[in-house]
Amino acid sequence: MGGSGGGFFPNPDINRQLRESETETRNQQFESEVSGIINSLLADYNNRDGLVIQGHLDAIKSALEQEIDGTVDILYGGSVAKHTYVDGISDIDALVLIDKSELKDKSPAEVKKYFFERLQVRLPRTKIGQGNLAVTVEFRDSEIQLLPAIRHESGFKIADFTGNNWSAIKPIEFTSLLTGINQNIGGKVVPTIKLAKSIISELPENQRLSGYHVEAIAVEVFQKYQGSKKSKDMLKYFFDEASRQVLRSIRDTTGQSMHVDDYLGSVNSPDRNRISKSLDRISRRMKNADGAQSIDQWRDILD
Repeated sequence: MGGSGGGFFPNPDINRQLRESETETRNQQFESEVSGIINSLLADYNNRDGLVIQGHLDAIKSALEQEIDGTVDILYGGSVAKHTYVDGISDIDALVLIDKSELKDKSPAEVKKYFFERLQVRLPRTKIGQGNLAVTVEFRDSEIQLLPAIRHESGFKIADFTGNNWSAIKPIEFTSLLTGINQNIGGKVVPTIKLAKSIISELPENQRLSGYHVEAIAVEVFQKYQGSKKSKDMLKYFFDEASRQVLRSIRDTTGQSMHVDDYLGSVNSPDRNRISKSLDRISRRMKNADGAQSIDQWRDILD
């Protein structure tokens, strides 16, 4: 008697705070679970690939220098040098530097022929191929392209498009650019590239980007990036931007070709539009998975 009775009526502010707290808890749990899946995948990539590739390169080096005077050094190129290697889509290009050897005065075609013949003898159970610029060694778990190279005042020289003459390239330039951007964003760009490559490797072959092209797009879209540094958010950003970026050409800073994406033809070509639509579908799947806070949808995308 005489009491106000106010405690018997619900407080709208408290109810709202409770709902917000429950929502925040669900959001945190969702982000934590997706992050756990991503971190597990990245750990698997990092643990699986490095030693295997190094073993193959050591075997190749031993085979090539067996019967020459002087030295043959293998310099990492492609995704191995940039730490973005993912099985199934990455480029494993190795510059085979000829130094203080009788081979350094030969033409690129002659050196390539020597590589091809020596590797056939020394690695008889391994498939060896010879292209216009490089010798390809196909191991069971990876494919390595060997590009003969000689030193040049501004870097190296490899075969030009004819395969007969030496042409200057700057392979370190792109690697340095990517490394700098990765450092500026807390080391998160390289993991994002690995995740993107893994997802793209599951697409039909005519919808895949090359490994180098994925890296070049990442450089384009993350140069001035100011967003979240969570792997999931950066991955969403990459695919959203890549679906538009792929329609344009990207200049090849290494000098090996005019553009990194010449294999897709001219700007807005049918090949570019087909891949753009495929990347956009992946982007929308990621947005839908976030909207539904669905761990299963994210697992389907990443696995």
